[in-house]
This record gives sequence, C-alpha cells and structure tokens, in this order.
Amino acid sequence: MGAFWTIFNKEIRAIGKEKTIVLAIVIQLIIASLSSVILIGLMSFYDPGTIGQNTNIKLNVGIICAENTQLIQDLRRAHVNTTYYDNPEIAQQAFAGGSLDAVIYVPQYTGGPMDLKLFLPESDSRSTVILMVLKEPLKKFENQLRTAQGIDIKFAEVTGRSSTTYEFLFSFIVPMLMLFPAFIAGSIVIDTLSEEFESKTIDTLLAAPVALKDMIAGKLAASIFIAVVQCILWSILLSFNRIYIQNVVLVIVMAGLIAAFVATGSALIALYFKDRERSQFIYSVLLITVASLSYLVEPSPIGLITRLATGAPGVGAINVLLYVIPLVLLLAAIMLNTKRLVALKA
Repeated sequence: MGAFWTIFNKEIRAIGKEKTIVLAIVIQLIIASLSSVILIGLMSFYDPGTIGQNTNIKLNVGIICAENTQLIQDLRRAHVNTTYYDNPEIAQQAFAGGSLDAVIYVPQYTGGPMDLKLFLPESDSRSTVILMVLKEPLKKFENQLRTAQGIDIKFAEVTGRSSTTYEFLFSFIVPMLMLFPAFIAGSIVIDTLSEEFESKTIDTLLAAPVALKDMIAGKLAASIFIAVVQCILWSILLSFNRIYIQNVVLVIVMAGLIAAFVATGSALIALYFKDRERSQFIYSVLLITVASLSYLVEPSPIGLITRLATGAPGVGAINVLLYVIPLVLLLAAIMLNTKRLVALKA
C-alpha cells in the first residue's frame, strides 16, 4: 500500500509539470468561471431573445412623454436608467453625444393606436442588445394600452429562464464541464504508462519490489482524483455564475465514475500498444465511438448527468450505482491481468 501512495503522489506532482494538461485545465477553468459570459455570447447568436433575461446591462434611456407614465416605472423595474425630456431636441443632442443609449418617444394617449417611436444606435450589435433589454418593458406597456381600450388578453405567467437558455445550460455547458475532466484523465493515463514503456523504466519497476498492479492503480487513482477535483471546482464556479446544479453530489459521483471508466479503458490501450502515438490515436477513436454508442443506453451517462443536474424525476442514486458494477469488473480485469498485458506485443 505504501508503493501505491508513493506512485499516487508522484503522479499528482508530475501532472502539474505537463503543459498540455495544465492548459486543458485552464481552458475549463475559464469556461466555468466565465460561463455566464459564454452563455450570453453564444445565446445571442442562437436565440437573441434571451439576452434581456441573462444580462444585467445598465442602459441610459431618454423618455419623451407625459411624466410618471407606467412605461417609466416598468423601465426602472428592469434596471434601466430613465431620464425625462420635455424637449425632443435636447434628447436628440444627448443621444447623439452618447450619453443616452436609446430614446423613446411616447405621444399623449388619446385612445386608439399609439405611434410610439424608439430611436436606437446605428450599430446592429448594440441595437440588438438594447432592444432585447427593452423588449419586456415595452410589451408590458403595450398590454396596458390594450387593457385601457378594453382588450383583455390572458397570458400564462412562466417564471425562470427561457426553455432555450435552460436547455443550453444543462445539455451543453454542465455536461461539457463534467465530462472534460474524464477525457483529460484518460489522456494522462496513456501519457504516463506509455512513458514507462518508451523510456524502458517499466523493466526497472518490474525488478523493483513494487507490484505492477500498485503502479497502475496509483496512476489511475491520480488521474481520477484530478478529474473529481476539477468537477467539484467547476460546480462551485458555476454557482458563482448563478448556475445551480441540482443533485450536485450525484452529478460529481457520476462524473467521477465516467472518469474512472475512461482512465481504466485508456490504461488497457496503453498497456497493449505501449507507445504514446498509437495509444492516443486509438483512445481518441474509441472515445468518440463509445460516446456515440452510449446513447443506446437509457439513461445514457451524458443524459443521466443532465437529468440529475436539472433535478428531473425518475433518476437518482440507483441509476448512478448501476455504473459501479461494470466499472468494478473492468478494474478487476485489468488488475488481474497486468503482467499478461505487459507481455503482449501489439
């Protein structure tokens, strides 16, 4: 057991010296810590209507209308700074000078249709963002005008984020951050095991009083440990961005099990091929193939993470524990046949 911990500590220190691995972790760190920014940027292309729901942009808007209208109150509730103008020319000068992001002209209401005018910047990107932020207050004002004219429209009050945003968060960002550490874990195991064969240190290890299975177990444990620590850190950073994962413990356990599967599978590949180039190629091909085939399982590992993260009914600890059985069998297979795998010639 002492040999296991020695190798485990050695591998943890060695990972910090691998520039490729560190860079991959840093990229994940940026994604997790700036997930809200990434969400807004990508969603602005996919569904611009969600910009107003996911941003805290402060706008300065000039209002040319009768004072104390309901529109001004709705704009202020949406955190829009409003300035009242009774002179359109002064408002136009402020808008041209850049002190106002937009100008809204609301004529005196006399019944019937109202010809409201909205002045936006010439820049398409700025205009899109401003319009999306002003969309909800303007819709409320429109509904108030309908009510004043006796037009009663019933709306369903749906709270929370839009379905598009919700799907994007929990079907893309959360699974990506929970699965990337597993992919890195597999790459770490291949690099460390292949290095033992390419540098011929495996012969020294076989002659030393260190069991081969302890060496492999130490390398596997180190890569899985790094993956789990990453998942815990990413979940914390997501919560700082107001993205809250339900069943966070089960999600992290599931991510750890996937990392263990990937790391163990990559160890089998490295022990058989015994060189980094071929092992990494086969690992990449098999990873894509197995990830695709995993969707035939119900629920699939990726789908299970998504459903656990959203708190969906019908999934729980039992679904996670079902993956423990094949993992134990796979680990037992590699530990009981380490010497045979090392002796094989690819």
